[in-house]
Amino acid sequence: MNSISFTVEEENLICMYHHDDRRRTMTAISDALPDMDADMRQLAGQTIQKLHNMTDAAFEEAKFSMALSDTE
Repeated sequence: MNSISFTVEEENLICMYHHDDRRRTMTAISDALPDMDADMRQLAGQTIQKLHNMTDAAFEEAKFSMALSDTE
């Protein structure tokens, strides 16, 4: 199984738009793009790409949680 690593910011974004499956989560993030500033759109784009590259099984196994920083 390939392991895709998410940054704290990417994981927080996933948590904000998380749905039961990977495709619906990507769609929710994509739907919000027009309301995001340039920096957030860039973050969302890279997050969507990583979600696209992972399998449905890997998404279901992943434990996404909101985090404050990388240094916990």
